[in-house]
Amino acid sequence: MTDAAEPSDGGIPQSGGEPAKQRGKKTVWKQFSAWVRWRFDATPLSLKLVSILLVLLVAGLFVVGMTTRQLMWSYMVGRTDDQLTQQAQLVLDNVNSLSQSTGPLPTNYFLQIRNADNDIVSTPLVPVMRDGSVSVPKMPGNGKAGTLQIGVPTTLQATVLQKGAYDSRVIARAPWRVIKLHWVRQASGQTGCLYIGLSLSDAMDTVATITHYFLVVGVVIVVLAFLIGSLIIARTLSPLKSIEKTAAKIVAGDLSQRLPSLPENTEVGSLSASLNTMLGKIEESFQEKEAVNAKMKRFVSDASHELRTPLAAIHGYAELYRMQRQELGALQRADSTIGRIEASSTRMTALVNDLLSLARLDEGHGADVTRQVRMDTALGESGEDLHALDPVRPVRYGTLRFTKDAARALGRKTSTPLASVIEFIEGPLPKIQTFGDPGRLRQVFTNIVGNIHRYTPDDSPVEIALVVVYAAMSYDVAGQLKATTESFQRFLFSLDVSSSGKKGQPYILARFIDHGPGVNPGALDLLFERFYTADASRAREKGGTGLGMAIAKSVMSAHSGFISASDTPGGGLTVNVVMPLRSQTPLAVSSEYITGSNTGTVGREWKDPRA
Repeated sequence: MTDAAEPSDGGIPQSGGEPAKQRGKKTVWKQFSAWVRWRFDATPLSLKLVSILLVLLVAGLFVVGMTTRQLMWSYMVGRTDDQLTQQAQLVLDNVNSLSQSTGPLPTNYFLQIRNADNDIVSTPLVPVMRDGSVSVPKMPGNGKAGTLQIGVPTTLQATVLQKGAYDSRVIARAPWRVIKLHWVRQASGQTGCLYIGLSLSDAMDTVATITHYFLVVGVVIVVLAFLIGSLIIARTLSPLKSIEKTAAKIVAGDLSQRLPSLPENTEVGSLSASLNTMLGKIEESFQEKEAVNAKMKRFVSDASHELRTPLAAIHGYAELYRMQRQELGALQRADSTIGRIEASSTRMTALVNDLLSLARLDEGHGADVTRQVRMDTALGESGEDLHALDPVRPVRYGTLRFTKDAARALGRKTSTPLASVIEFIEGPLPKIQTFGDPGRLRQVFTNIVGNIHRYTPDDSPVEIALVVVYAAMSYDVAGQLKATTESFQRFLFSLDVSSSGKKGQPYILARFIDHGPGVNPGALDLLFERFYTADASRAREKGGTGLGMAIAKSVMSAHSGFISASDTPGGGLTVNVVMPLRSQTPLAVSSEYITGSNTGTVGREWKDPRA
């Protein structure tokens, strides 16, 4: 038994697949389709739009022209049929005189008389066309009835009997409309058929003229549409060219480039606005990245410097002890040396602990905000710590309220500094309970009073205030605010200072107000940077790692709040601590709510007062 022969390339595979020729055709078609798509995608957008415009315009003109031509032809044929029908009775009444005529008569009508057997009796009317040609309809043969029906106009082709002077024209070849009529000769009782026809040459000439007119006008319209459309499309797409050029500059590294502003109700305007917003965010993210990298480099450098100082001291004193241990009085000098080594190691330990705290806070694991904390107790204890450090320093407690110009200032109708519209009211701290990390919050307050102790005179008074306010700002937004004066202004603009109050989210606002030398205005937002050192004129050699306020900023961020600094009216520094009030049963009552003598609610949306 022989093996079955394999199918050839053009045969049918035994597995039921397609023939090779069919597969080849499909492959060629796919390749052609892919090439067409590639060419279409590679065509510039302006050329695509102009081409589509021209194709649609030509198609529209073609449809309109063909429709008009068909309507005109139908109209002319209808008029011819009406004319035939109207003249049929007149011809029928004069059939006897027409049958006796010996030659063609000067008329546009064709007339042929046949008897009952459909034999031709006479053809009394054979029209002569205006170009001198003679044309008649192609009638059925002698004795044949053909397909014509009595009373129904029918189109018949023409037979040219004599060529005219302008045979190139199709007048003589124009078809005929012929109507068949039945006639009876009353005198003899003879019957037969009449064939009356009219040439459609006028109809064809009219349709040809209209077609020629449409062709000429159509070509003019297409050319004008191409020129005007190209200009309009080029002008319309010019913003896209601007986008392309701007994108090229951005790719080259210039992130400050922006697209021109256009009405946002248009597609290009909406695209420009979206791209400008995206570019702003990209530029901001790059700037933030560069700022973070710069801060990280500075942080590593500062941390290395801060760690190197106590390590160098420890190493130096240890070396000094080793060199002097055999000399007289070495025991007494050893105590002093070991004390200095201990002090340096203590400073290094504090610095390392602060660095670890910042690292844990940056990772989101440095604060447990699920515990209950009494804010009034924590603030009171920090005030007692400050009094213990500086016994002669006056420390006062109380709450806050807006001044009489608060509503007008927060309504952006005055240039009054926002921080100055809040005044301190001495009294007991309001009892406020919330959720947070008691240890971390106590650390924040301790760092603040520690700075007051280090950088202000011992007898400079300090006010510590606590209050509950209501702001039209979500906790998530508040947690993302930076430790800047602008953030505190934004928060103040979102406050509700009406006498009715309690509209919005509840927040805790704590303020530490000192009346020391203050800081330069440009340094207010730098106080919370890591290892930042304030003006040397304020410094006193009382220790510190330079990380206390940076830790305070990270702790407040972990509590969905923020911290900022502002100038104290009359001189000094005020530290503002803002955090959400998340207690289920807050001890704060309406008497602790910030109110003023003016009523009215401030705007719900914050805007930069400089705008």
